[in-house]
Amino acid sequence: MGNLRTKDLSKIGYHNDQLRSLVIGIASKNFKHHSKQQLLDLLVKIKSDPESFLDNELTAKIAGKLIDKVEEPLSKTYGLRNEPVYCKTYGGKGIESSAKKQMELANLLPISVQGALMPDAHMGFGLPIGGVLATDNAVIPYAVGMDIGCRMALSIIDGSEGFVKRFAHQIKQALINHTHFGMEGGLDARQEHEVLDSPVFNELSFLKPLHGKAVRQLGTSGNGNHFVEFGEIELLAGNTLGLPAKTCPALLTHSGSRGLGSAIAKHYTQIAMNTCKLPRHVQQLAWLDMSSESGKEYWLAMTLAGDYARACHERIHINLLKALGLKALHVVENHHNFAWKEKLTDGRDVIVHRKGATPAHKAEHGIIPGSMTTPAYLVTGKGVADALCSASHGAGRAMSRQQARESMTVSAMKKLLTNSGINLIGGTVEENPLAYKDIETVIAAQHELIEIQGKFFPQIVRMNKE
Repeated sequence: MGNLRTKDLSKIGYHNDQLRSLVIGIASKNFKHHSKQQLLDLLVKIKSDPESFLDNELTAKIAGKLIDKVEEPLSKTYGLRNEPVYCKTYGGKGIESSAKKQMELANLLPISVQGALMPDAHMGFGLPIGGVLATDNAVIPYAVGMDIGCRMALSIIDGSEGFVKRFAHQIKQALINHTHFGMEGGLDARQEHEVLDSPVFNELSFLKPLHGKAVRQLGTSGNGNHFVEFGEIELLAGNTLGLPAKTCPALLTHSGSRGLGSAIAKHYTQIAMNTCKLPRHVQQLAWLDMSSESGKEYWLAMTLAGDYARACHERIHINLLKALGLKALHVVENHHNFAWKEKLTDGRDVIVHRKGATPAHKAEHGIIPGSMTTPAYLVTGKGVADALCSASHGAGRAMSRQQARESMTVSAMKKLLTNSGINLIGGTVEENPLAYKDIETVIAAQHELIEIQGKFFPQIVRMNKE
């Protein structure tokens, strides 16, 4: 038998992942003596008339699966609501109208139940960054976003005030040796983590070829606004971590699920757009029904990408603390590009998409970063129903990457960083501090959503350099 590949099966109309895995499994066991062409001809016949092949035990499984599949409609067309669903906006004065407009379109989807817009909001793809959307039994891959499970992680370190300044040289060395940024390559030492043994890599055939890259990229960060930084955290009196009110060294990271999350997002957005037809200007917000095969598959894949993003942060923190001989007193972390199964106050079950928004259920910990020169806030949520139990995920961009490039020179940025006492390794003018909204204004706009437990001040920052 010639080597049968998923690509060959797609060409003859076998598009479902589980069906393709089944076909490849049966073919390699029972059709060894067929040539690849004979096999493809047979599969075309089975597909055009599956009922005729139910009696033969070798082809019955494939035919049965096909009949099952045929019942799922190939595509369905939907219109929009006449009125948007309820959506509360926080800090609306500081949000560009294009982001508000984008959120309003999402609130017109027939599956939308409620929306919320955070004060760091700006234009994104699909949903605005800072957009939160609750839907009824449906998940929108593009409302979760490309960098699935992008998240924050903070290690509060057992050490004294002034530690980062005293050991700046060693910390910079550790950052250069034990972090890696950008689309290609990985760390020198192979990283181990149980997430790499997840059965989902084998259950969804399109994930199989991505496993090698996931192994290589484990413990690394992306480009753009992803960072690894050392600084100091001022813990407030009576903080919910139960730590004394004092200033400690800390390590803060921001990154996501690397190539894995992006491949999952592309794959399932395409499936959603093929099966759920919407008016052209909202087609990116096509959804997968949670009861459908593809909806269940996306949920598995999204969860895997989230676990992988968490694993990347774990490896970064373990590697750096070990290299510097440090110990974490406490770790706080949270996702911000993800979907969750949650209940509204009226008891309705919904899927809550948080695109660049921090989960802020009652007493839940989260981290809201500013920019390289401004503080990040350690907060707990107040569980506000109007905000769908969410808060902002950062300061939010005030300028597009293009505008940031055009309005700031490298030397002006260096001066800005020197004046703020920041040591930067890598980084680009696209991420210069003036490209971001003022974190204090953004935090003030959401006082009813969060309580502040501490403030982290960056000192040594590592980012990707193009």
